[in-house]
Amino acid sequence: MISLRYHIVSITACFLALAVGVVLGSTALNGSLLSGLSDQKEDLGTQVSDLQAQRNVLNARLSDSDAFAGAMGPKVVAGTLDKRSVVMVTTQDARPADRDAVKKLIGQSGASVTGELQLTDAFTDADKADQLRDVVTRLQPAGAQFPTAGDSGTLAGALLGSVLLLDKTTAKPQASPDELAAALSGLTDGGFVKPSQGVQPAQLAVVLTGAQQSGEGAGDRAASIARFAAQLDRSGAGTVLAGDPGSAEGAGPLGVVRADTSATSILSTVDNVDSAAGRVATLLALKEQLDGGSGRYGIAGNAQAPAPGVGSTGN
Repeated sequence: MISLRYHIVSITACFLALAVGVVLGSTALNGSLLSGLSDQKEDLGTQVSDLQAQRNVLNARLSDSDAFAGAMGPKVVAGTLDKRSVVMVTTQDARPADRDAVKKLIGQSGASVTGELQLTDAFTDADKADQLRDVVTRLQPAGAQFPTAGDSGTLAGALLGSVLLLDKTTAKPQASPDELAAALSGLTDGGFVKPSQGVQPAQLAVVLTGAQQSGEGAGDRAASIARFAAQLDRSGAGTVLAGDPGSAEGAGPLGVVRADTSATSILSTVDNVDSAAGRVATLLALKEQLDGGSGRYGIAGNAQAPAPGVGSTGN
């Protein structure tokens, strides 16, 4: 009996010793682990602080550069488009501040803005594409040659190009005042555009858009704007499609254009119109268009240079 009690006590003692050892070992392990995590947290905190400092420096440099471009912009573009005319087209998501800044710079270049036209969300709505095609076909000016492509963006570009842009050879209107009024009235009644008062034909066009499209049908909406701008370019002396960096992504209008060699061979694009430097590039690109050239400008990965004549980005 004593022997049995001895064995029970011994076994219990062993279990207690083992339990104590586990607890003590666990405490030591936890302490080591917590110490390691604390060191990592301190290292990460230092890295975050360093990155924030670098970001602040870069933001300051960008701010200085943009301020310099804003101050020098009027001098850079002065006289580049002397006695020329420009019509401005904006999408629904284009920023009014960008539009106003570009419009001001156009005036400082010596050119005049003959009017503004906003494309509504219905313009790129796939569910209303058939309606837009019908309106465009019905309003086709006498003698105007429309492309055989059946997409609504291209056809709308052909219609508005024929009434809003002057002939690139003769610099004379391609449609009568009545045909211009009918086209704008028909598209306005259909809910596709919002024109300013007294829009007149111009030699050149700027199409301003916002960021890349999002949601269902984003690619189709971006393609519609891209095709519209490309056809507008074919109709006159030159067109520039400008947006912010996001617009140069795959689901952005500029991204669609830049992925199409047939479009980039004629249409110029600028992907940083939200900055002073981008707006100057837009004006210089208009001059390049007038001279028969084209290019991809801005800061996105698919841009070829910051601006015409500035040098390649290496892309």
